[in-house]
Amino acid sequence: MVATGFSWSTTFPGQGITTLPSAPSRRAGPCTLTYLALAVAVGVLWFVKLSFGWRAAVSSIRDYPGLRYVFGPESFTVQWRIPYLAAGNFSLWTEKHQDFQRFDSDVISSVRWLPSPGKMLMLADPDAIKEVTSARTRFPKPLEQYKILTFYGSNIVVTEGDEWKRHRKISAPSFSERNNRLVADVAVDNIVDLTVPMALFVIGVAGFGRRMSWQEDLTVPAGHVMPFKDALHIVSNDLWLKVVLPSWLLKLGPTKRVRNFRMAYEDLQKYMTEMIQRRRDSEKKQERYDLFSSLLDANEDESDGTIKLSDSELMGNIFVYLIAGHETTAHTLAFTFIMLALYQDEQEILYQHIQSVVPEDRIPAYEEMGKLTYPMAVFMETLRMFPPVNAIPKRAQEDSVLVTQNMAGEKLNVPCPKGTGLVLHTPGLHYNPRYWDDPYTFKPSRFLGDWPRDAFLPFSGGPRSCLGRRFSETEGVAILTYMIKHYRVDVVDDPQYAAETFEQRKARLLRCKSAITLYPVKAPLVFKRR
Repeated sequence: MVATGFSWSTTFPGQGITTLPSAPSRRAGPCTLTYLALAVAVGVLWFVKLSFGWRAAVSSIRDYPGLRYVFGPESFTVQWRIPYLAAGNFSLWTEKHQDFQRFDSDVISSVRWLPSPGKMLMLADPDAIKEVTSARTRFPKPLEQYKILTFYGSNIVVTEGDEWKRHRKISAPSFSERNNRLVADVAVDNIVDLTVPMALFVIGVAGFGRRMSWQEDLTVPAGHVMPFKDALHIVSNDLWLKVVLPSWLLKLGPTKRVRNFRMAYEDLQKYMTEMIQRRRDSEKKQERYDLFSSLLDANEDESDGTIKLSDSELMGNIFVYLIAGHETTAHTLAFTFIMLALYQDEQEILYQHIQSVVPEDRIPAYEEMGKLTYPMAVFMETLRMFPPVNAIPKRAQEDSVLVTQNMAGEKLNVPCPKGTGLVLHTPGLHYNPRYWDDPYTFKPSRFLGDWPRDAFLPFSGGPRSCLGRRFSETEGVAILTYMIKHYRVDVVDDPQYAAETFEQRKARLLRCKSAITLYPVKAPLVFKRR
């Protein structure tokens, strides 16, 4: 038997040659060609629709200068900037004010192709930002973007209008001077290089009336799978998993990280439920001024007719306070200690100032906090250089025109049609050389005199600014004062980095990532007792 191309020829003795039928042809039939043509037609129509949508978005803002990418900076699909493909979500931090300088305006646009054509304005102009933050009805929050903060229940951050007023009316009394005073009464008894548990100890007492120690928090209460500290830390770092993964995949737990997050998420919910129930069941109502007790007391006060918060709303607000009062301050303090370790001259100025205010070996009283101007300046300069949130979203509810200026100071009118997304570009604002002299330099003294308050936005601005700003500042100054008074902070000497320059060391220690807030990836520091 001999194979001959597309047929088999078989010869038997005494017989002629018999040719068997060829194998069936593999040419595409009419049905396949129809499907292929249909797919191509659908693809072309989709592309044409995208093109018209993109062109309409560009035209609606009169092609105002800015970014033009397939995926805009609001997309979490790609974190880093890729030419023509992705503006990169993390680029808001890495580029800082450079995009604004590149397009010669303190307000720039961004128009994307996918997932659908859309437009956005990014603001690094304090006057334009003040207009946006002051006019809540014209520029409300795009609440769908705050979904990540609603898993435990609705709260003050994710509401607008009358609903927001209800949450704020009950929540605002929690942040009082009596509550802030508790921060200064908290001492950190152990030397550590982890600001997360330090901040947790503060928020534990001042926020929730829960005193913790290093040894105590190593134990796991009955009915729980991990300490409160660990549950909070894991949830705050990996909350994005709740957004991107379907519930069935979270339950399946395909990786150790996903399994740990699911256990932490459920455990934190148990902790918060127990906190609410424990206070309600308490026979003796103690006079407490911690944030959590104040929130419950305000919620039970029916004298003004305000509709009480439900249990899920209470839990939602508690979770937001935990994140805002713990994670943001912890990460800011981490950056603060890194900068002080890098800039020893600034650390010495800070230490001498603390000694002049509190020369004795004691913890400063709350009444003395106002005198600690340099710790406050150091904390604020860190917030300026490393704002916890890089983008604060808003949306235009009606047609508007924003006024800004180019790098030469000339006035520019920016069209802002209804439906336009807006981003308060915090790094762009905080590194704008028009308002901050030598913005890339760590210079705490800039906050000792007059400084551009409208160009400083770590706590947002306007009526929706953070209720806990004073709490966070007091907490930061208290921890910073205690630590620098008793310890000198240095960079760990590592032989493998012995030959690195100062700039290389700085870049290594300040390498960042962003989850809910900006945080340093790895910065080995050592605290030496003075």
